[in-house]
Amino acid sequence: MSRTYKAIGINLKAMPLGEADRIITILTKEFGLLRAVAMGARKQNSKLGGRSGLFVVNELLMAKGRSLDKITQAETLESYPGLSRNLKKLTAGQYLAELTLQQALSEQPQEELFYLLNEHLGRIEQCTDAEVLPRLIHAIFQLLVVAGIAPQVHQCSVTGATIEPDLNHPDPQAGFSGTIGGVVKLEELDRILEEQSSPYRVQSPVGEYRVTDTKSTAVQPARKSYAPRSLNVPLHAAELAALQHLPQADPPAPDLYPLSVWLTLEKLLRQYAQYHFDQPIRSAALIESCFAPDSML
Repeated sequence: MSRTYKAIGINLKAMPLGEADRIITILTKEFGLLRAVAMGARKQNSKLGGRSGLFVVNELLMAKGRSLDKITQAETLESYPGLSRNLKKLTAGQYLAELTLQQALSEQPQEELFYLLNEHLGRIEQCTDAEVLPRLIHAIFQLLVVAGIAPQVHQCSVTGATIEPDLNHPDPQAGFSGTIGGVVKLEELDRILEEQSSPYRVQSPVGEYRVTDTKSTAVQPARKSYAPRSLNVPLHAAELAALQHLPQADPPAPDLYPLSVWLTLEKLLRQYAQYHFDQPIRSAALIESCFAPDSML
């Protein structure tokens, strides 16, 4: 078997190794996630220096190693320099990189995920500041679709009944249940919240959860996660309408809904993703400071 192989991949994460090397986590079309060493990438005149940067797409020649493979050659095919010049865009790019790392597999082709991530990074790089948050939220939803865990947004996840927003109605019109899997009718949300006011179990495809104290939202068991109660929230008409736009191929216009709606949906999808992948999205800590109303001025 050959000790070398080729791959096309995008750099999602990097960390220093020794005095001059760098370990890069790469999403490749052909082999999924790879961790490889870029020898001498941190030296001033290294050919791998810029090619080992975040969000750079390279055609790679790799050499198999005992624990980590090595990058012997890299030819840049695409990069997104505009992301690093704007804090909002950089935060959005890092957010998508984290979400991709949580769902990508190793030693399996990840072509659909690779192309989808690149498509959305390109959209975010080219958009205006006002468009960044709506496009990030659209990208998050599309990544959840590829992962096979996107929430139901048009039908009640319990009854199957279609739920349509009425923009002339000021009160909450539906609920969203991350534990059930998407939007629910208000009466179902009330029932879910009532059940969660006493000790209960929620069985999900990825683990079992138990609340042991009716006064506490702490979740104890099988794996750590956000408390299920925080994943069950009411939705107003604009939030429901924006959520139902996300499965479409084209991103929603930024001025279609107020900023508060996009901030609500980001938090909702973030908690949903963290619940199902059981990992935090650390870059999301910058979302509120980057996209708070004052920062949009």
